[in-house]
Amino acid sequence: MWNQLNTGEYEGMLAQTISFQGYNRDWVHGYYVRPLTGKKIGSIVLIPHMPGWDEYCREASRRFAQHGYAVLCPDIYCRIGHGTPSEVAALAREQGGLADACVMGDVQGAVDFLKAQPLSNQKAGVIGMCSGGRHAFLAACSIAGLDGAVDCWGGGVVMAKDQLSDKRPIAPIDLTSDLSCPLLGIFGNDDHSPTSDQVDLHEAKLKECGKDYQFFRYDGCGHGFWYYHTEMYRPKAAMESFEQVLSFFEKTLSL
Repeated sequence: MWNQLNTGEYEGMLAQTISFQGYNRDWVHGYYVRPLTGKKIGSIVLIPHMPGWDEYCREASRRFAQHGYAVLCPDIYCRIGHGTPSEVAALAREQGGLADACVMGDVQGAVDFLKAQPLSNQKAGVIGMCSGGRHAFLAACSIAGLDGAVDCWGGGVVMAKDQLSDKRPIAPIDLTSDLSCPLLGIFGNDDHSPTSDQVDLHEAKLKECGKDYQFFRYDGCGHGFWYYHTEMYRPKAAMESFEQVLSFFEKTLSL
């Protein structure tokens, strides 16, 4: 749990940019972080949000590694080009966003990479924020080898028919019956994407399908309330919900 480290224990981690094979066996970049330990540990795929493969996602990856997980944050925007995260995100928007199939292929490749590492205990989870939260839920419903998924304020899980496209042909909520692992959801009740009504629909569908899930919803919080570099940040709710994520991964990714 947060700030419960033993001051007498050694701590170290290794963080680096790597290449791994994702969708269509393409070589894509990933930010790979793991603690320096002799133990077998669980793995996490951290899917970046629409602001891009940015510094926040790398810091979040290191935070999870500090808590004992091997983390791979794939550059799902790698095929679009390179530049600052905001420049690449703008290019992605100009191109109509990313295809769900492409992101899922990259997540599957990231899971396969992590499980192939000598330190893996063969358990893997996925987490994402914003569009990455949507992708995390989609991954839990459509790819193999996940033991837990965390959706942080993922908009676009509930979609109207006129919002579907060639790149996003299915509303993730329609795949709920295929959810293959426990799900944790973190949401702000003042969010606009997803709205509280959309989270209600998502929860109702999970109950209908008899899925293993838990949602935490926070008053006074909108979208992205973990983002300490923005006015959206709500420190108390951010740390309380981060504790819930750590507890969830401890339960789902430990041997």
